[in-house]
Amino acid sequence: MQTIASFTVNHDVLEKGLYVSRIDGDVVTFDLRMKKPNGGDYLPVGAMHTLEHLLATYLRNSAYSNAVIYTGPMGCRTGFYLLFRDSVSKVEVLRLVQQALQFVVRFEGEIPGSKRWECGNYLEHDLPGAKAVAADMLQVLQNWTQEKMQYAQ
Repeated sequence: MQTIASFTVNHDVLEKGLYVSRIDGDVVTFDLRMKKPNGGDYLPVGAMHTLEHLLATYLRNSAYSNAVIYTGPMGCRTGFYLLFRDSVSKVEVLRLVQQALQFVVRFEGEIPGSKRWECGNYLEHDLPGAKAVAADMLQVLQNWTQEKMQYAQ
């Protein structure tokens, strides 16, 4: 079997940030890396679940909603994959992710899609934890540029 592309990335040198993971036709996969891989500090499940709901809600309600394909957590609990159509530039995705993280930090109230009939694990949410992760990532991405979106070799 061939090794899938994400397993060829050297996780020992990967830092927190926003990276282009792969391009498949007109679909661009972004790696929103919120924790250093194998660093011993991972996204808490409740915070990750809340981030998933809030990020997906924000992105799918943005001006770029037609270009959003998928927003979902990585199994290793170090970040999220964001899939967009290539009609959105890398810089636009960066700005959109920054806006989505700001939305999470400022969010108050009921988490979208968190009722029992809307979610398969509706009790496991952590809004304060999600806000803390989002605030940290805003700091990481504050001076991020398109040039930084390449994985280190």
